[in-house]
Amino acid sequence: MNYNFFSPQQICFGWDRFQEVGPLATSLGKRALIIGGSRSLESNGVIEELKRLLLRSNIESEFVRTISNEPEVADVDQTTNLLHHLGAGAGDFLIGIGGGSGIDLAKACAAMITNWESDTVLDYLEGVGKGLQLKQAPLPLLAIPTTAGTGSEATKNAVISSYSPAFKKSLRADEMIPNLVLCDPKLACSVPPEITARTGMDAITQLLESYISCRAQPIPQALCLQGLKLALPALAEAVEDGSSRNARESMAHAALLSGIALANSGLGMAHGVAPALGIHCRISHGLACAVMLPATLKTNLSVRQKEYAEITRFIAPERSFTEAEAAQYLIEHIETLNDRINIPRNLSSLGVTQAQIPDLVASSRGNSMSGNPRELSDAELTQILEDLL
Repeated sequence: MNYNFFSPQQICFGWDRFQEVGPLATSLGKRALIIGGSRSLESNGVIEELKRLLLRSNIESEFVRTISNEPEVADVDQTTNLLHHLGAGAGDFLIGIGGGSGIDLAKACAAMITNWESDTVLDYLEGVGKGLQLKQAPLPLLAIPTTAGTGSEATKNAVISSYSPAFKKSLRADEMIPNLVLCDPKLACSVPPEITARTGMDAITQLLESYISCRAQPIPQALCLQGLKLALPALAEAVEDGSSRNARESMAHAALLSGIALANSGLGMAHGVAPALGIHCRISHGLACAVMLPATLKTNLSVRQKEYAEITRFIAPERSFTEAEAAQYLIEHIETLNDRINIPRNLSSLGVTQAQIPDLVASSRGNSMSGNPRELSDAELTQILEDLL
């Protein structure tokens, strides 16, 4: 057995722990540069409370911007320029607060502000641009997730999009894992049901794909089992009762574990296709993963039946199954959960057309797809997507 394991330097998890942000952040620097991932964080006073709590610990802060879309190349470049104008450098740290979009933008900018070989993030992205490497350590980063989904607070990459040309690629380096994660499930209580459903299924997809990945590792697999045991019963409750402390805590913990798992073990087909659905069809990441997950599980059943059964026996130890029955139970359980939280069963209901499938197949060949336990030809992937229309 031979593996490496990556995780944030410090994780602070718990209900109402947002109030501790000031003392926790003192180890990162003297001035906080804040990037938000939702306008509601401004309107409901969370950003102002964050600034007040920091000031109480003698940390100055600047609110840089909010991003309400998945970050694009221009967003990273423009925000990095704003940070330059604010004189960002030694003694400063970034705070990414929000969902995956806000945290990813903060992670990308923390890296770009210290790496000057190019003035555009495009040249550092995997598979596009000039292939430049991040040579200087990013500014310190505090991640405060307010949705339970992407696990970006615990990963070593930031996903950046472009629509002309169309791609979704990662800025990646081991040093991009946030220095400190402050995860307060209470912050997610105001997230609407539809967003709760989609982000929650992203976390569940990450847990499942990391467990069955061809790069799966023992520590992440243990975390995946724990995350699935928490998330599978909690997600519908979080969607139907957003104020449920038990459901919000379970989903926040599961999403955090999913980020740690994917940072170490990779993902698979659902996350391979999801970026393509995002850039060609403008489908949100969580929704794309949710729709693709049952097909992903069915596609990999022939090579991962044993692992599916392991998951089922962990989440439902009271049931008596053969291995084949246990594996099938997992697939049906995911389909039932999707139905309950109003996730569509097909791509055509999201506006995907037959004419888009060649582009979707071509754009699905990224790092995530390389983790899929079954190697899929273009013809096989085309057939899978056609069957989902």
